[in-house]
Amino acid sequence: MKINEMRALRGPNYYSRHPVIFMQLDLLELEEKPTDMVSGFKDQLSKMMPSMYEHKCSIGTIGGFFQRLDRGTWAGHVTEHVALELQCLSGYEVAFGKTYDTEEHGIYNLVFRYLDENVGLRAGVMAVKIVEDLFRGKTTDVEPLIVELKKIGERSLLGPSTQSIVDEATKREISHIRLNEDSYVQLGQGKYQRRIQATMMDNTSALGVEIADDKERTKTLLSSMGIPVPEGTPVNTFEEALEAAEATGYPVVVKPLSGNHGRGISTNLQDREELKIAFDIAAKISDTVLVEKFLDGFDYRMLVIDGKFVAASLREPAYVIGNGKDSIQKLVEKINENPERGIGHEKNLTQINLDAMTKQRLKVFNLNPHSILNEGEKIYIKSTANLSSGGTALDVTEKVHPLNKLMAERISRIIDLNVIGIDIVANTLDKPLHQDSAGVIEVNAAPGFRMHLNPTTGTPRNIAAPIVDMLFPPGAKNTIPIVAVTGTNGKTTTIRLISHILGLNGATVGMTSTDAVIINNIPILTGDYSGPEGAKKVMMDSTIDHAVLEVARGGILRRGLGFRESDVGVLLNITSDHLGEGGIDTIEELTRLKSTVTEAVKPTGTAVFNADDPLVLSCVEKTKARPVLFSKDPNNPALKENFEKGNLNVTIEEGTVIIQHKGWTSTVADILEIPITFEGKAVFNIENVMAAVAAAASMGLNETQIRAGLVSFSPSIGQSPGRMNVIDMKDFKVVVDYGHNTGAIHATGDFIQGLMPGRKIRMASSVGNRRGKDIEEYGETLAKYYDHIVLCDADPRERTAGETSEIVKNGLIKGGYTSDQITMVIDEKEATKVALEMARLGDLVVLQADNINQVIKDVLKYKTDKEEDKGTE
Repeated sequence: MKINEMRALRGPNYYSRHPVIFMQLDLLELEEKPTDMVSGFKDQLSKMMPSMYEHKCSIGTIGGFFQRLDRGTWAGHVTEHVALELQCLSGYEVAFGKTYDTEEHGIYNLVFRYLDENVGLRAGVMAVKIVEDLFRGKTTDVEPLIVELKKIGERSLLGPSTQSIVDEATKREISHIRLNEDSYVQLGQGKYQRRIQATMMDNTSALGVEIADDKERTKTLLSSMGIPVPEGTPVNTFEEALEAAEATGYPVVVKPLSGNHGRGISTNLQDREELKIAFDIAAKISDTVLVEKFLDGFDYRMLVIDGKFVAASLREPAYVIGNGKDSIQKLVEKINENPERGIGHEKNLTQINLDAMTKQRLKVFNLNPHSILNEGEKIYIKSTANLSSGGTALDVTEKVHPLNKLMAERISRIIDLNVIGIDIVANTLDKPLHQDSAGVIEVNAAPGFRMHLNPTTGTPRNIAAPIVDMLFPPGAKNTIPIVAVTGTNGKTTTIRLISHILGLNGATVGMTSTDAVIINNIPILTGDYSGPEGAKKVMMDSTIDHAVLEVARGGILRRGLGFRESDVGVLLNITSDHLGEGGIDTIEELTRLKSTVTEAVKPTGTAVFNADDPLVLSCVEKTKARPVLFSKDPNNPALKENFEKGNLNVTIEEGTVIIQHKGWTSTVADILEIPITFEGKAVFNIENVMAAVAAAASMGLNETQIRAGLVSFSPSIGQSPGRMNVIDMKDFKVVVDYGHNTGAIHATGDFIQGLMPGRKIRMASSVGNRRGKDIEEYGETLAKYYDHIVLCDADPRERTAGETSEIVKNGLIKGGYTSDQITMVIDEKEATKVALEMARLGDLVVLQADNINQVIKDVLKYKTDKEEDKGTE
């Protein structure tokens, strides 16, 4: 078998509301070999992966998939189920999968659910190999594959602390965006977003972090405010360290001035030799080293969030207990086999490393990693109790004395940190701390939560809850209204009009389109951002309070939607464009694809449908949202039915746009006063206007607010570049328009015919990834409305330059054109010039622009040059 294509669909998509892996698979010779033709196929598979017996498949009962194997099913279907089971065995419980055949012999489209994208993709590749081998009579040991998938999953996991915050936010229906490969995460959307990096918040005091990172500065500040701390001295040389240790008196502690996770810290140092080893370790981390008095007691961590004490743990350094036969190294290896121990912060506990700290610690007892301890002999092999160095934790939250809680809260204010971990050495926390017997040894600006979330012993604490409470207090918003617009034609004009109406009424709008990402009318990224990446960029902007998103067919197919739910979804129209791409071969399949947008509207939201388009109207029953219909015909039966159900309609009565609802009717604007309708002649834009009115009304705007936007939005180069821009060249007129498919030509044809009395000349091109018959049909359609066509090839895609133009030419001739009505100029810039120079008095030149900005620039230059030439005559 051969994988032709494979990708992750990250949002709601054609196949599912959930993320899925899409795989196009060519079965090659296995197309002629279903499972019932392979002796022992089911038995071999059940021995390899017996848990697959649980797969119900389409039969709907346990064992259903194995029944399908007996009856005979194809390799693609088996691959789908194996990919799902590999993920389940790796700890990622997924169930949804489906295999679709295509019009091509032996080619299948597979989709299956995933929780971790990298795990899902790798499981798909593994499944293909496993199934191929099965058809050859060869079984696979899946255990090493499961281990590999688990490791892949572990690499992409958020740390436990960050994950706990994300999980708590998700429980409260607060969305999140992972901003890098580590723990930098955005919670919420637009202006209501908050950002975290592990346990550091976006409003964590930079000064507080700087103080916490300087241990001597922290101690000095705390001591001055009456907080017990161990006495100590900063030093830069070993001689200074020796002098400080002798002045303080052994035993002492040596630590880097700055650092975290217990790195470079050595405790209970008894003499000069141990001091030298410890100093050298600490000096590798920081130029300045602290020599402190050693406090004899237990290691505690107190956690304060938003000025309130929330948890405390008793931490115990990593240790081993002898069995009289295994070396210390072997005992550590056995401890590390615990599945709860991982690398760094990926698991509840951290694996123990036999590092320099350990060797120094063992040396104190005249031991080394190869030493064998007596039965029951317990040795601490780390000098610090940090979980990151292999320590364990006991929850003692309920045992902390009230005065110690108050002290911890004071420390958070003194250092000025809204999330702070306070490390204390004391005999107990159930009594107030005293200077002589206890002390704060350091504070942490980004404390780990593992010891509190899942202590080795004691009650787990939901530390993430007060974090999310702090970030999003009761009543605080975390989402912005999202309007998503799809359809074959008119998307860009409609989203521009909606954005204009919202912006005029005080909203700060983030907008995506096939042209750019635009924030508050300023383009910040240029290019086609009508897919999920554009949506992500908008949601990441911290200034916007509304998002208006153009959603193109390609984006849904390639990655799914860029949002989980919208507040308003708009479906404008559906015509046969892009068929034959991405498994969408029929108009019915295209309809289903487009309806993804209106199906993804939240139940409390609004789905807007064009009631004049039967295909669009067929999607109404699929949405869970409140339907709003628009139609040019106020007597449209669908409008009447929707009206009776108590829903909103938008229609035209006596040349006026109106909003209808049971009990009231609102007059919005006269068609003649809306510039983009060209005095009512541009019927296609009247439809876009009604869609925009419906969306704006659904967002809570009244007729006066909507009208203000409609009458102030023009089809100008400034407000709507590349969308029916009419430029007066004095002797003739030019229209710059992006419309590039058969539906667009039909929709605009009659309007174009009436703009000027003379010839209609069009610079035209099709898109190379369309089917040949669709490109040819496009040419036939052009022949109905234009007198001369200048053919270029602005977007050949996978075709060779000029190939697409030749197919369009065939269509033109099929539509009745003669060769002298066609001029072939492959380059768009040159074709623009040729079309302009053809124009005579009274003609209309329509420039179908792919590179919109360049074509507009060339037209304006041509106009300026002509005016200057006339001025010199």
